[in-house]
Amino acid sequence: MVRFTESVPIGSLSRKDRTSAPTVFGSHPENEKTGNGVASSRVVTKDCNSLSTGGDSEKQRAPGKQKADDQGQKNLELYKCADDMPELKSDHELQRDDEQISLDLSEPPPEIMEYARRELGETDEVKCQTLQEFRDMIYERGECLPHRMDDDFLIRFLRARNFNTKSAHRLIVNYYNFKEEHPEIHQQMNSSEMRFIGDDNIITVPPYRTQCGRRLLIYRIGNWDPRKCSVDELFKATVGILELGILEPRQQIMGGIVIFDLKNISMTHAWTVTPQVASMMLSLMVTAFPVRLHSLHILHQSWVFDAIFAVFKPLLDSNMRNKIFFHGNNYESLYKHVSPQYLPKIYGGVREELPYWKWIAAIIKDPKIVEEMSKMGYFVTDDIRKSFILS
Repeated sequence: MVRFTESVPIGSLSRKDRTSAPTVFGSHPENEKTGNGVASSRVVTKDCNSLSTGGDSEKQRAPGKQKADDQGQKNLELYKCADDMPELKSDHELQRDDEQISLDLSEPPPEIMEYARRELGETDEVKCQTLQEFRDMIYERGECLPHRMDDDFLIRFLRARNFNTKSAHRLIVNYYNFKEEHPEIHQQMNSSEMRFIGDDNIITVPPYRTQCGRRLLIYRIGNWDPRKCSVDELFKATVGILELGILEPRQQIMGGIVIFDLKNISMTHAWTVTPQVASMMLSLMVTAFPVRLHSLHILHQSWVFDAIFAVFKPLLDSNMRNKIFFHGNNYESLYKHVSPQYLPKIYGGVREELPYWKWIAAIIKDPKIVEEMSKMGYFVTDDIRKSFILS
């Protein structure tokens, strides 16, 4: 049976052992350990003093940069989404996303960076200052031992918490605690697990983004047979999706949209969702993963859902409750948030669907993605690539 890797997942190691775990996250010879045992890989930080501030920054800005910023502001003014967000792409450009499944690791366009400035408080000066404060706080407090301390990794946590260093620190501590407490869901999935989760249409990851540039993640719980696929396997699939999703800088900023389609759920599903499962799900979505959840949409809820939601409700704060929308069978209500141009046909949209495993199969063809996955402990071998070709 083909597996992504046979290496020991970082979550299964104690904090003491984790500092010396060999090559689990693709560490390189140039990596060094600091005095407190935290592994870091050539941290290079901008000199904050070299960044202009105040009115002088506008005068010193390069003409090309000024032009790009002006265009980004123009887009913000001309195009609005249902949630007052700028439309980031034309229909033609979005259609190209359907033709080529990929993750965008490039610097976000000006309109997204404008959103980051307005909603997250992100500027070059803020990034420079908070990254250093965040790194110092991790070293000084010693509550977790990250496998990486570079800017690209740390900024995920800062963006997820609007550059509040204390909140970001609590998040990264929760992230590693969750890995340590649930090592079983941080082991790599094998290709057969991926196949039936996708073929049973339990989880869908569309290759396209919404009109506002956000990724969609769709769960169809009614298609899930707990006798065939365990809760742990669903969590493993979710962790894999989230780890890949946060590689995209634009997703770190914009956040994602989750749809829970509860058509055909039964009491078998309700019995499976124990308080522990509910807590784990909330940890992934809210407290222990550096993702920004923009909104969560519930479709086809029934009295069975009421029994499940009763387990979740006490765990939700007011901020999270404000992000949950119940639509029942009314797709027009959903369209107020996601245009039908960017929804699957099953919901009255125009888009084709893509099995979960095909999404993974396409992504691992990109050497840059494979390199990033290796840093997280997911190693793609030649056997794995061949297994997807033969699928």
